[in-house]
Amino acid sequence: MRAFLRLAALSLALLMIAMISALTAMRFAIHGREVLVPKLVGMTPSEAERAVDNLGLQVAIERQYYSPDIAAGRIMTQVPDPGIKVRRGWKVRVAQSIGPQRVSIPNFLGDSERAAEINIRRRGLEVGSIAEVEVPNSTPGQVISQSPPANASGVAAPRISLLVAANPAPDSFVMPSFLGQSLGGAERAIQEAGMKLGGVSASASASAGAAGPEATPPATVPQVSSTSTVIGQNPPPGQRIIAGSAVTFSVRP
Repeated sequence: MRAFLRLAALSLALLMIAMISALTAMRFAIHGREVLVPKLVGMTPSEAERAVDNLGLQVAIERQYYSPDIAAGRIMTQVPDPGIKVRRGWKVRVAQSIGPQRVSIPNFLGDSERAAEINIRRRGLEVGSIAEVEVPNSTPGQVISQSPPANASGVAAPRISLLVAANPAPDSFVMPSFLGQSLGGAERAIQEAGMKLGGVSASASASAGAAGPEATPPATVPQVSSTSTVIGQNPPPGQRIIAGSAVTFSVRP
């Protein structure tokens, strides 16, 4: 029994040693791939790439900003900051200086969106965000606001964002029910609401059913008049439609 207990204790000790060794090796493997991010601010992109090349890091220029203090072409900010531990293969994102602001911000108000975009790029600037908003009494597609404003100084980035007048959304309606009304009244109602009559079809099903299953169908096509009764419509009642939509009716003469 003592021999068994001794063997069990030895096996447990060996197992613990193996686990500790594995954890230690894993920790060294993980931390062995970590490096300290160097300081890249003030370097050119090529200098920064050489500085991180041996560390297994990458440099990505994501933004460009005006700077009165840092020469054009040099890095002005970086993420992560210098001294931060990261794993090899990490991408250091940097912003590059384009020097002090030398380009005056032009006035694009009243221009079309397309003309404004062309003029922005022609002046060596970048097109920022473009948003649309409905503005009464404005021309759709016309620039109604810009950021930065015209002739602004102390601008941080060479990007111009535009606010453009949008096309007004068409009026919409909830389709009413015309069932049981006269065709003439229904047609006047849809025209007053800004819709149009798409077509009218006549149905003789009611009269045929009244005559019995063996009755001979009428030889003439039912005549539609303004007094005909609406028994079907498309779009159906309750459906949302926009102004100018066509409405079709099925009527009983």
